[in-house]
Amino acid sequence: MKSNPGPRGDRAAHDAGASDPHGHRPVLLGEIVELLVPISGESVIDLTAGRGGHAVALGASVGASGTLTLFDRDPANLAYACARVSAMPAAPRIQSVHADFRSVALMMPGGTPPANAVLADLGFASTQVDDPSRGLAFSHDGPLDMRLDPTRGETAAQLVARLDERELADIIFHYGEDPFARRIAKNIAQTRARVPISTTGQLASLVRESYGARAAASRLHPATRTFMALRIAVNDELGALEGLVAAVRDAALAAASGSPTWLAAGARVAIMSFHSLEDRIVKRAFAQVIEAGWAESLTRKPVEASPAEVGANPRARSAKLRAIKLVR
Repeated sequence: MKSNPGPRGDRAAHDAGASDPHGHRPVLLGEIVELLVPISGESVIDLTAGRGGHAVALGASVGASGTLTLFDRDPANLAYACARVSAMPAAPRIQSVHADFRSVALMMPGGTPPANAVLADLGFASTQVDDPSRGLAFSHDGPLDMRLDPTRGETAAQLVARLDERELADIIFHYGEDPFARRIAKNIAQTRARVPISTTGQLASLVRESYGARAAASRLHPATRTFMALRIAVNDELGALEGLVAAVRDAALAAASGSPTWLAAGARVAIMSFHSLEDRIVKRAFAQVIEAGWAESLTRKPVEASPAEVGANPRARSAKLRAIKLVR
């Protein structure tokens, strides 16, 4: 579905989606379909529907006799993806859930068959990055929002105003891995004491000031890591991922013991990450279910984009795809 801007910042994400009529180009599309091998009549869940790029391919595979359940935090993208799949010839039965994926086991619509294939793409849509009102990028000034679901939750501006200097520094250091985290947090704290920090332009300027002379030599825009860190915090992205892998782990145990669950016996589960912290969580969780004998690995090492795909779609560069198959 989506992609983090990654080391090249929001410019790469913009370029990646600009040439696609749907505003976003799906990453590792062929590899995902090959790993999940959805077939006619199966039940498939796309936990991050976005603009529907992966959903269309998965829906075409299961056909009119299949079921495709689409999750997304962003109600506009969810509606777009559903409409796009519905317009397909022999479209599957479509169900939509406006939610993140941490509670997938509880949020599945009643009567949905256990899933035979599940995809979670942990990036975000180019259309979200390109919209200045979302506050996800610093290429254009806009409100400091950063919520992937604009209908609920705390904005980045509210988070920056609420957290103390040490908490801000910890977020920027741990989620953004920025070596200037303490200096950035101090600059933010001193500035907000005089004036609210409410726009992306304000924040980007503050971070650049914090870098001082090193800003000119930085390979990345100085604000890249801070924006990523705050977005992760605003949307509790790592907490949501921990919830998802826990749901997969519980379902794998239930399936192995013959108990009913939201995953069918032999279900394939693929998760694509764009950040080392995300990949670490996925790698650890999948290793646990494999070691327990509840699943087998479909990817000896994470699948990455080919040089050709990265050349055509720069945001694919940081993608890491891991997949497992539950035992029968």
